[in-house]
Amino acid sequence: MMMQMMHEKKRGSDRANASSAVSSARLQALSWLMAMAAALVATSSNAATCTLSTQGVNFGSYDFLSSQNLDGVGHVVVSCDTSTSYTIGLSPGSGSYMARLMTNGPHQLAYNLYTDATQTMVWGDGSSGTAVVDGTGTDVDHTVYGSVPAGQNPYVGSYSDAITVTLTF
Repeated sequence: MMMQMMHEKKRGSDRANASSAVSSARLQALSWLMAMAAALVATSSNAATCTLSTQGVNFGSYDFLSSQNLDGVGHVVVSCDTSTSYTIGLSPGSGSYMARLMTNGPHQLAYNLYTDATQTMVWGDGSSGTAVVDGTGTDVDHTVYGSVPAGQNPYVGSYSDAITVTLTF
């Protein structure tokens, strides 16, 4: 799989663009791997140096006949040279925070990303009822909880979405 990375520095925060991809082998099975891959180094006004790395959410195969949501996990790892307080935000990607979408041309597959395993808080930028993740430390792994709702009948093909991970410290 080919990954694209984009880095942008903006007032003490860093943004890493990450891609997600979905592939299908047949109509009844749809695999989805959100490949958020980014590594960046930045210096903020408090002179800490932090890096951000990600591991994509792996949903496995999607069965449109199943009555169960398809869940998966990924990771955002923050490493700083000194113990530093920070926040991590995620962009809405395609769609909105409450209804993220992966697309395949005109076709769509709904999914979302959460801060908790019970999927009660949508991981966003702190607006529109979403939450950011706060952390402090030198090497902290944050789990990204993803879910593709049951009951969708996706068109066979490759679906993708782009999520920007923002680290502010």
